[in-house]
Amino acid sequence: MLTTDYVPGAPDWLDLGCRDLTAAEAFYRALLGWEFRSAGPDADGYGVFELDGRTVAAGGPLRGRAARPAWTLSFETADADATAEAVERAGGSVRTAPEDVPGHGRLARFADPAGAGFAVWQPGATVGLDRVGAGALCWTELYTTDSDKAMRFYASVFSWDCQDMPLPGGAGVYKVVSRAGGGPELSHGGIMQLPADMLPDGSYWQPYFAVSDADVAVETATAHHGGVMMPATDMEGVGRIALLSDTEGALFGVLEPPRQAA
Repeated sequence: MLTTDYVPGAPDWLDLGCRDLTAAEAFYRALLGWEFRSAGPDADGYGVFELDGRTVAAGGPLRGRAARPAWTLSFETADADATAEAVERAGGSVRTAPEDVPGHGRLARFADPAGAGFAVWQPGATVGLDRVGAGALCWTELYTTDSDKAMRFYASVFSWDCQDMPLPGGAGVYKVVSRAGGGPELSHGGIMQLPADMLPDGSYWQPYFAVSDADVAVETATAHHGGVMMPATDMEGVGRIALLSDTEGALFGVLEPPRQAA
């Protein structure tokens, strides 16, 4: 699972782009107990979500009619400019060239060869999220039509390691990814291959948030006008997961870790 011991290639930040930040704040407060704190009058509405006073995510208003509400994952880099070059060499594209966030770090946004968006964060004063795990980001997952091609891309850009895990019933292979040299115990995400008809809007990265009860999370999400893509389901060796959307359709998952035997 994730840690706040950030190294290049590890997830270190998470942004929500939405049209109604007040509604998003109310939804994630009800679901996860988060509180939103504005970054100030000069931040164009941007701010951070906190849990027990620690940053668990960030969010701000979308710009442009074509932009869709979504979560964007960032991975750490020691050099955003070098990563931009690596992305292009590997067949990806640069959506936002590396730029300084004064006093905090350096940011760039990309798309992989299948169009899945992601970002990198070169830390300055802001190293990354203050909290992961319970009530916060605990896993990352890429849904794509070609998992082998995706893995080659991310291994080229971030030097990720990969372990193939057979899916139940011969349904394919799930690729578990981890920081270079980290091994399975430091895995931070997975790559899941799906047919094109299950990805009508294209490939995408999705965050998972750790909850104490996935069924309660589903009930809470629906009670606050969220959507259910997949109801709470047991996954052997993983826990109980559900795939949800918020009030504007931004996709995410929740994960209830396996219960410890009494």
